[in-house]
Amino acid sequence: MRTKGKITHWNEEKGYDFITPSTGAKQVFVNISAFRNRSEPPTIDQLVEFALSTDKQGRPCAVRVTRAGERLPGEIKRNDRYLYVVDAGLFLLLVAASVAVGRLPPEILLLYMGASLVTYFMYFWDKSAARTGAWRTQEITLHLLSLLGGWPGALIAQQTLRHKSRKASFRAVFWLTVLVNCGLFIWLFTPSGSELLRRILAA
Repeated sequence: MRTKGKITHWNEEKGYDFITPSTGAKQVFVNISAFRNRSEPPTIDQLVEFALSTDKQGRPCAVRVTRAGERLPGEIKRNDRYLYVVDAGLFLLLVAASVAVGRLPPEILLLYMGASLVTYFMYFWDKSAARTGAWRTQEITLHLLSLLGGWPGALIAQQTLRHKSRKASFRAVFWLTVLVNCGLFIWLFTPSGSELLRRILAA
């Protein structure tokens, strides 16, 4: 959880001092190394956002500090999150439209809807487990669900639950599963894809 505050003291020579949280809580120690942008020194009364942590002696301190207008690496703006959710919904509408015009069988829509629902709840479960220290869902499981058609639900979960939305390695694999699944979806519209799908459903 990030907290807003203001630089109320700053020792430029030593490179540290204190932030006063906007909540009225006690001042929090901050070192220049905690700032996202270290190219310019902090100034008195500068507005910042930070996360609370503890130093080696167990004392509270500020980490991952950003000035007003700055973003953390991998941080997604609220508007971008909204667009991701819209994109997931538009894809599901595309699948529904393809079924409605007879280009795809209803089973494909059921697959995407079911897989997305299961994937969303798996993300929800994993975030709850992360908070309570319970058994976590393996990342490979989440990726397999995305690959099997649950990626719209995963995308919605990442943005609405804010879970697995910053880890670069996870997101790289996730987007790879999206590309592969979308490629397979497009292939279903080809003669060979339609024929294979027809045989599978007829079996």
